[in-house]
Amino acid sequence: SILDRLKRNPRTRHIPVHVISVVEKTQRSAVMGAFAYLEKPVSKDALEGALSHIATFVDRKVKLLLLVEDDEVQAKSIVELIGGGSDLEVTSVTTPQQALEALEKGNFDCMVLDLILGNEDGTKLLEQVKTQPRFRELPIIVYTLKELGKKEEARIRKYAESVILKSNLTSAERLLGDTSLFLHRVVKDLPAEQRSLVTGSAGPDESVAGKKVLVVDDDVRNIFALTSVLESHGLSVVYAENGNAGLDALGKNPDVDLVLMDVMMPEMDGYETMRAIRKHPAHRSLPIIAITAKALKEDREKCITAGASDYIPKPVDTDKLVDLIRLWTRR
Repeated sequence: SILDRLKRNPRTRHIPVHVISVVEKTQRSAVMGAFAYLEKPVSKDALEGALSHIATFVDRKVKLLLLVEDDEVQAKSIVELIGGGSDLEVTSVTTPQQALEALEKGNFDCMVLDLILGNEDGTKLLEQVKTQPRFRELPIIVYTLKELGKKEEARIRKYAESVILKSNLTSAERLLGDTSLFLHRVVKDLPAEQRSLVTGSAGPDESVAGKKVLVVDDDVRNIFALTSVLESHGLSVVYAENGNAGLDALGKNPDVDLVLMDVMMPEMDGYETMRAIRKHPAHRSLPIIAITAKALKEDREKCITAGASDYIPKPVDTDKLVDLIRLWTRR
């Protein structure tokens, strides 16, 4: 949650954040703009290496970006879009072989890759680069006209930090926003036109609008209050007034993106309902935010054990709730 807030705030998004956690590394932290990741337990040498890595990056005032694009006009357009500042140097190549040669010679901080490179497949290059230990932390943004099927997109997202289709209306803003995020560029120091595009692109890309939320609560007043807040942010809301009704609603609405679960309900309480949801294979990874009466450690542990992804105490802080929904419904 903290990383998410830091990276959505124009004043702090440029600060490199090195994640150190007992949780196994996932693509989520990379997608959110984490600088690097260490899994606990961490040795003294690993910590010193992490600090040295950050120091080297911060001290280097000019960041290096590798652009892999075979269309000359597109390449020029991209360089004009993301370049222009004294803090960034863009190297443009047209083939996978040239890209690999450039990576061997240079110390790049980010890479923008088209998947259509003449007769060659950019996806193979993506996999080839990311499976090498030295390039594992290199952020790669796929920027392409290629229409992606679900399986192909899932394969690409396994390695790429961001996937942007050129055909989308906001693709240019997203590309500028994502490159500035992964390069840790200071927003206030960008040229005026770029600055306005970056601050403007943070909204749509991070929006929760269009997501579907199931609210399970036995108090109609709570349902009404939560529904009002969520709908004001463009969310679609379905609700249920008890655990059994919640399970039925989930069955009728398989496209639900997240569940808000009140813990204290008569008959079938929130804990039991969450355990029942998790038994269903299709709902094992469905985000569930438990709503508890208190912010006690034991309450949180009970919620997580029962199957909750996260929790929020009453009275509900609506800003924090929307932040949590944004975090857990992020692709």
